[in-house]
Amino acid sequence: MQETSEDLPLIHRDLNWLSFNERVLQEAEDKVNPLYERIRFLAIFSSNLDEYFRVRVSQLRQIKRVEKSIRKKLALKPTRITKQIIEKVKKQQDRFGKIYHGQILPELAENGINLIDHQQFSKEQKKYVADLFQEKIEPFLTPRIIDLNKENELFLENSVLYFILSFKEENELGVVNLPVHSCGRFISLESQGDASFLTYLDEILRGEIAQVFPGKEITGIYEVKLSRDAELYIEDKYTGVLAEKIYESLAQRMDGQPTRLLYDAEMPYKVQKKIRRLLDLGKIDMMPGGRYHNFKDFFSFPDPTNNPSLKFKPMTPIKHRALEESRDYFKTITEKDQSVHFPYMSFKYVENFLEQAVSDKNVTDIKISLYRVADESKLTSSLLQALENGKNVTVFVEAKARFDEENNIIWGRKFEEKGAKVIYSYPRIKVHSKIMLVTRRENDSLTNYAYIGTGNFNSETSKIYCDHAIFTANESITKELSRLFKVLEGDLIIPREKNLLISPFSTRQRFSKLIYNEMDNAREGKKAKITAKMNSLEDPEIIELLYKASQAGVEIRLLVRGFTCLIPGVKGLSENIYMTSIVDRFLEHGRIYAFENDGDQLFFFGSADWMTRNLDRRIEVIAPILDEDIVKEFKEILDIQLRDNVKARIQDEEESNTYVKAKEGEKAIRSQNEIYNYLKKKHSK
Repeated sequence: MQETSEDLPLIHRDLNWLSFNERVLQEAEDKVNPLYERIRFLAIFSSNLDEYFRVRVSQLRQIKRVEKSIRKKLALKPTRITKQIIEKVKKQQDRFGKIYHGQILPELAENGINLIDHQQFSKEQKKYVADLFQEKIEPFLTPRIIDLNKENELFLENSVLYFILSFKEENELGVVNLPVHSCGRFISLESQGDASFLTYLDEILRGEIAQVFPGKEITGIYEVKLSRDAELYIEDKYTGVLAEKIYESLAQRMDGQPTRLLYDAEMPYKVQKKIRRLLDLGKIDMMPGGRYHNFKDFFSFPDPTNNPSLKFKPMTPIKHRALEESRDYFKTITEKDQSVHFPYMSFKYVENFLEQAVSDKNVTDIKISLYRVADESKLTSSLLQALENGKNVTVFVEAKARFDEENNIIWGRKFEEKGAKVIYSYPRIKVHSKIMLVTRRENDSLTNYAYIGTGNFNSETSKIYCDHAIFTANESITKELSRLFKVLEGDLIIPREKNLLISPFSTRQRFSKLIYNEMDNAREGKKAKITAKMNSLEDPEIIELLYKASQAGVEIRLLVRGFTCLIPGVKGLSENIYMTSIVDRFLEHGRIYAFENDGDQLFFFGSADWMTRNLDRRIEVIAPILDEDIVKEFKEILDIQLRDNVKARIQDEEESNTYVKAKEGEKAIRSQNEIYNYLKKKHSK
């Protein structure tokens, strides 16, 4: 790696991530989206923010423990950044509340769906919830009274909802859990005519709380939720299988260091102080909120009316022109590379490819890297069947995929028990590539077939993530992918690739070379342009190169869904860089990189963002797109997204998230809809 300038202009990644989550909030506000989809975006916003505090804010807290002189030398300012984060989050929470109370609840009521509190219950509803409470809710409660004169600490589980109660006796507090996992968050009440009624579990407990604390004079009920540190801090120096260490450490997720207490803003300051002392929190850890927390529960918000207009119209998967009717995927892929695009097409094409490999007597080996494994799927069943059929199966399981460690390791053990060669994570490096290699005996020799993608081998996420993949029998690609698997198996040290870009071996160097080539072309008056789509842009060295390329006259067009540390559009620095972000119905997850190369364009796609971790600390695969038809297809898809003027936001120095607006007379382009129509037309020929 080359040294980057100490005064390189950058946006702090954690602050800019909040700008990304604001775009999610904009979707909850945007009435172009049906009502229940806007509710879903509120849930996504809330879920994102929970993980952010558990991971990113917890990391800032750990940095605060580093000796001050070292922090100063490394220009680390965790306290200042944390304060800025809290300020931005509070503003977003206020906006969240306005959307929920000012838009969502009234529109639900307009559609005959009434979300009511316990004070609005009718006589019949009160009787119903009283019986429900005694039979289905009370058995799961664990109430506790804390004597503040005797006890000086309190343990709250991560992300579990609790009520904190104040009593007339000021030296006592009450604590009781809300048993959401056992009882559900939303309770359907009896309908009245065309009107449906729902309530929160929280409201039923509020109405019946006197039974939980008999004999106590309750003066206040306040909902709270604690987020805890989600990092595992496993020392690489320990001996033993890394997967086992992670599996044994998962309990830390529940008792990790507190990173945020979300509390009802109505809670009196006196009660706040008592809770802070019991939980050993600082003022900066306290985040005021509304009456309800854990809005991620709105992912399962019921629709008693079953009204299709309240949700996105279902998108029928496009039938792939070549693969849909193919009875021999190996023959079809040998004749021509085949590309698939999710969620516009079905994940069944990946499952069918593997299924055919499992049942084909000429297939000898199947190798695959799994980053996030589905609980149960056709793909995992096929891998187990392959072992039953006597195939050699090698599975690389990423044991450090955050929040999926346990499931990944469980599946790794299942594969091992059936005879697969299972390889777990290496210390200090993750395997993030989405690759599969099938070896088949043909005419007394072995032929390799490869699948390279941008998304996980997961049929469920393929329905909501926008990803791209290519099946190929191109020997220049499959040979290098085979060598990479040998690296993962420990048989090779370096994959020696010429076509693929493989992190941490060659991706940084190849991308740098491609950017320098555009700079040279611009200086010589040749065609020079860089177009790149990714999830996040953070690597300082790449950013510095992009700044230099901009100054050299290279036109740079970026499409970054998540956070970015690059500041676009700054005169004398990045004025030739224009960046947008798309947040829409599906999560944009694909990575595509295009270099003008004086008119002889070079296209690449794969699993790596321009982030330091993807370039230096993960096994990633970026592949060149060699089939001319597929190049045209990727180029058209990318071009449609660059012209989005409905769901694209401009990324600028002010982080304003301004929507790209269609010019007068210009067609409105909502890129995800347009891509679906483009692919449908292309594959209907």
